Amino acid sequence: MSDGGLQRRTKQFALAVIRFVQALPNQKVYWVIGDQLLRSGTSVGANTRAAHRGRSKREYAAKIGIVLEEADESLFWLEILEEGGLCPQVLLEDLQALKKEADELTAIFAALHRKFR
Repeated sequence: MSDGGLQRRTKQFALAVIRFVQALPNQKVYWVIGDQLLRSGTSVGANTRAAHRGRSKREYAAKIGIVLEEADESLFWLEILEEGGLCPQVLLEDLQALKKEADELTAIFAALHRKFR
């Protein structure tokens, strides 16, 4: 996948995370989990963009390492919602799609990180 393709894909992931978090119920547990998911999910796109503007391979690798951590953290919070039985029924399909994308992004960035370390 091209650099531009990854940037578009991670931006779309961030937007999907935003829409998902906005749809969560207005209760304290969702505020906390939603805030964490929102931070990590949007960070994936922001740091992918920053990585591609890096001045060196070393800087690129460092940013890709951050992207990897944030994608994996996003997957963690989605798993917490699912395994904790916290995801409202109407959002389960969205949750599954986000989990799939977070898992794929984690795999992509893990491979990139290994390549450029």
